[in-house]
Amino acid sequence: MKNFLVIGNPIEHSLSPKLHNYWIKKHNINAIYEKKRLNDKDLKNFFINLKEKKINGVNVTVPFKKDVIPFLNKLTKESEITQSVNTIYFQDDMIIGHNTDVSGFELGIKNFNYDIKNKSVFILGAGGVVSSLIFSLKKLKVSKIIISNRTREKAENLQKLFEEVIVVDWGEIPDFDMIINATSLGLNKNDQLDLDLSKVGKNKFFYDVIYNPKQTNFLKKAKELGNQTENGKMMFIYQAHQSFTIWHKVFPKIDSETIKLLDE
Repeated sequence: MKNFLVIGNPIEHSLSPKLHNYWIKKHNINAIYEKKRLNDKDLKNFFINLKEKKINGVNVTVPFKKDVIPFLNKLTKESEITQSVNTIYFQDDMIIGHNTDVSGFELGIKNFNYDIKNKSVFILGAGGVVSSLIFSLKKLKVSKIIISNRTREKAENLQKLFEEVIVVDWGEIPDFDMIINATSLGLNKNDQLDLDLSKVGKNKFFYDVIYNPKQTNFLKKAKELGNQTENGKMMFIYQAHQSFTIWHKVFPKIDSETIKLLDE
């Protein structure tokens, strides 16, 4: 039996096992997908075990998308550009780092039928997924990308990767068409963003990369103010779909049953 994992910290919120095991069963694959909570000090030993091929593939979530890079033999183009890895697979004896968040976000946005071209996008946060969002937004031809992070230096590091990005201080609210919460605030139901977004007006697009819980306080408040809201569920499904295809060479369906599965 083949073994697959998602690693992160926190990891309790992850629905990756639910989705991957659903597809594994659908396609009669002899495999299991589990989740594993790691600390920084666990990474080295984890990759020693990975080299022994006791694990056949790995998904990476918060906060290790950059931290895993030194342990890999090669990065794909998407991971090289974004310096972020969310999917690990073997190519002969080489451990390859790939990034399916880029196309996952892009396909997710297209699924909402939101015309993002020439829009101004404001991103909250500067963690591992943000470089993927920026890369996707560039491909989608947005007019402006603004980012803000509590630790400004982290946002400025992203600016070194993507020089067209504008960095503003945390608490400053620029004019935008779409705002993305890419922080981890929202994973707990009581989490609140310490930002006053009450004066941004209506008919903006509020997007949260978090998919569990399906409505964060960030989205709840936005909806109350008369804005369009979406969570990261479709991005999650599309990125998982590509990981699954890489590992199993199978192209599972993304249908209403798949989408409904994550709401149960």
